[in-house]
Amino acid sequence: MEWYQDFPHIGYNLDGKKIFKPIRNKDELDKFLEKMENPDYWRTVQDKMTGVDVKLTDEQVELVNRLQKGQFGDVNFNPYEPAVDFFSSQVMIHPVTNRPADKRSFIPSLIEKEKVSRLVHAIKMGWIKPRKPKEETPSFYDLWAQEDPTSILGRHKMHVPAPKLPLPGHEQSYNPPPEYLPTEEEKLAWEQQEPPERKLNFLPQRYDCLRRVPAYPRFIHERFERCLDLYLCPRQRKMRVNVDPEDLIPRLPKPQDLQPFPTVQSLVYRGHTGPVRCLSVSPSGQWLVSGSDDGAVKFWEVCTGRCLKTLPVQGVVKSVAWNPSPTLCLVAVAVEQSVLLVNPGLGDKLLCGATDQLLDAFVPPEEQRPQPVTWEEAAGEEHSQGVRLLVRHEKPLKQVTWHRKGDYFASVVLDNSHLQVLIHQASKRWSQAPFRKSKGQVQQVLFHPLRPFFFVATQRFVRVYNLLKQELTKKLLTNCKWVSSMAVHPGGDNLICGSYDSKLAWFDLDLSTKPYRVLRHHKAALRAVAFHPHYPLFASGSDDGSVIVCHGMVYNDLLQNPLIVPVKVLKGHARTHNLGVLDVAFHPSQPWLFSAGADATIRLFT
Repeated sequence: MEWYQDFPHIGYNLDGKKIFKPIRNKDELDKFLEKMENPDYWRTVQDKMTGVDVKLTDEQVELVNRLQKGQFGDVNFNPYEPAVDFFSSQVMIHPVTNRPADKRSFIPSLIEKEKVSRLVHAIKMGWIKPRKPKEETPSFYDLWAQEDPTSILGRHKMHVPAPKLPLPGHEQSYNPPPEYLPTEEEKLAWEQQEPPERKLNFLPQRYDCLRRVPAYPRFIHERFERCLDLYLCPRQRKMRVNVDPEDLIPRLPKPQDLQPFPTVQSLVYRGHTGPVRCLSVSPSGQWLVSGSDDGAVKFWEVCTGRCLKTLPVQGVVKSVAWNPSPTLCLVAVAVEQSVLLVNPGLGDKLLCGATDQLLDAFVPPEEQRPQPVTWEEAAGEEHSQGVRLLVRHEKPLKQVTWHRKGDYFASVVLDNSHLQVLIHQASKRWSQAPFRKSKGQVQQVLFHPLRPFFFVATQRFVRVYNLLKQELTKKLLTNCKWVSSMAVHPGGDNLICGSYDSKLAWFDLDLSTKPYRVLRHHKAALRAVAFHPHYPLFASGSDDGSVIVCHGMVYNDLLQNPLIVPVKVLKGHARTHNLGVLDVAFHPSQPWLFSAGADATIRLFT
């Protein structure tokens, strides 16, 4: 019947015609009403073969009940009828079966004889051993009986006798001196204390004579605790090794052997009136640009400390970046919602002219493509001050950084959408958003110094993207709560990240996605980190007002790990409003370090 559950028929008759099921169109409501109104509902069953409701008779109901109880179906069947005992104890005249006895019943068995002879042979040859009598092992035994007493760790050499119980004092006497007897207040205080906090685990009492002293109620309890102490307390002599603590510290080279590195403060560049947020050095190393909260971008000569030019901008300067190409004289400045491309006009006049010609040579395309930003040419006073192009964004900017070839630059916007990071091409005045969706709040971005890689630092991770293949190459786990800054080694295989929880993480990109070394030398949040382009140096600036310079040697031998040694702590900046050093940058050719502080100064350490 199961095979026909989903079909309208239940089989075929002799003529091969389908036998259709009767139409049953009762729904749940009809069934419920029938259950309520029909008194014989409980004895009605459905016949699966015909589909008809059959009402059971009293005899059938009685049969079902008997079968459910495990009784016999037939009412008249008696399971306890008297049995006929054929083989009874009485000897009868006639046997029940008159079969003659077998011959084998009175002849010895040949099979058994063979078995016995085999067993006898096996016992003679020693193949079968007779059962040994059981040895009664005692229920308790010496645990260390099997131990070799001559061994170094033998029990008797390592045996330390159990500590003796302290001898009883005056307070445990049956007749203690009166000063040992507690007052009522002391008794109350003792009862309110927790058992581990009590000075004594009993109250001293006085009795007239020894006969009056009752049995000690805590005797069994204390004896049990003493046994616990004896067998749970490990008593063992420890072999002490005499090691010179100096041998455990790894051998690091002396800082004198790692020179040159910045050691003294040589120049202070004064002129800003607000905290100096950012700075950048020209590729020639002759000029320095700085941006501040006072709404000014200043251009300095590095060796003399003179401010050669001040460019007033409307707002806080968040980031400045000098173009790394030696054939261009161009500075990108991130202010409020715009990136200004400035030609400062310093140094070689031919360079400045060539830069202007390159920017003016732009021919707009015939059909405009939609862009996430708008490019504007500067005019009037702005142009006379050196501003050539304005790249207007929709949200405030955080950072701007150049690609090493000097044509592309990237900007980071204060936003949570996929338009946080934008890549721009200055010669074609074209911008694009490289990411479709946001992966978190972006803190900083960097171009790889040699390969087409792009580093994007969010609060917890640093993602490395391949710009040619347009895919995620690596995701670095910083183990920091909030990444603040990062810098790439000029070789391109190492990366450092500074974080607001005062940690600096060094990543070896070939080694692992986790930090190779985490340095915790600063006392406050790290604001900026930087690598030197040629020397094995890197620096970190922090809110504690100090800059720590470290020697970070990366070897060409891939099997040798980088050598990281802190060599100098540079101090000079005063902390203002809980802020210290806001940016650090190395000179491109000399082992010099520039630091920008919240005390409105820039300092040069040489």
